[in-house]
Amino acid sequence: MSATPRISCVILCHNYGRYLDQAITSCLEQEPGNFALHEIIIIDDGSNDETEEVCRRHEKNIKVTRRSQQGFGQTLTDAFLLSTGDWVALLDADDWFHPSKLRTCAEAMTSETLFIEHWENVVDSNGNPKLQEPHPGGNTSTLVVHREAALSLLPVTNEIFFHTLREASRGAVLKDPLTFYRIHSHSMTDRSTAGLSQDYRAEVCLELSDRLRMMEGAPPTWATIRQLRGISQHFRALASGHRVESALQRRKHLSAMILLPGMLIATLRARDPIAPWLRSLSAAIAGQPLVQLSTPQGERAEQ
Repeated sequence: MSATPRISCVILCHNYGRYLDQAITSCLEQEPGNFALHEIIIIDDGSNDETEEVCRRHEKNIKVTRRSQQGFGQTLTDAFLLSTGDWVALLDADDWFHPSKLRTCAEAMTSETLFIEHWENVVDSNGNPKLQEPHPGGNTSTLVVHREAALSLLPVTNEIFFHTLREASRGAVLKDPLTFYRIHSHSMTDRSTAGLSQDYRAEVCLELSDRLRMMEGAPPTWATIRQLRGISQHFRALASGHRVESALQRRKHLSAMILLPGMLIATLRARDPIAPWLRSLSAAIAGQPLVQLSTPQGERAEQ
């Protein structure tokens, strides 16, 4: 890109005050590069812990929006409505950025790129490594999204909505682990209850699929009608896969087998690779889910 990209770091916080200082500091201590740190915004979604106190300690360097709790979807939506930079680097308050995060992502910002995701280091509640190797990203804290493109997808209920830009061939995937992704017992996503996370993801994918079909009447600048239809089918195929996985986690093996033909049809309609369906088929035959549930202590499973 010819102009220096302005990046807004937006931290989403609900009762993560004990981690917030590290998240803010990781934004402030970014290595210099071909970007401008335009602003750091904290969206305090109804916290009743030490979040307000932590924000006061950094008040000269941050902007704070504090309100009654409205939930993750609205907070994620507001991240783009409240920011004014060219790009938005999202950060859950219990995670933190590697010092080279913004510099490395800025190097991937071109006139055609609207979405950047990268890998992550998975750590425990104390920040100690849980996995020996970096893990693929895709979650909130591993995304940097072009604000104008994101506005066309609002309102959103989950960061999966922004993956649409990648599917439209407007994204870049970096294997650099640029975020420390914290797994702990108070994480927002419940992955200890069989099928719950998978059912939620299926609902999000179906909601997104329907939204994309509605956008066909007035396509955004980053996609054609044909692309929107194909991407819509892609997320329906993903929803089917999540439903199969949910059934396996709930030990409903017959239900999983019944769902597999629908997953195959959705995969073929989307013209997606058949490998995920084959993995689900093998898992159903073996009667073993692909995704492990979290430990009894409540921490999310290593994948």
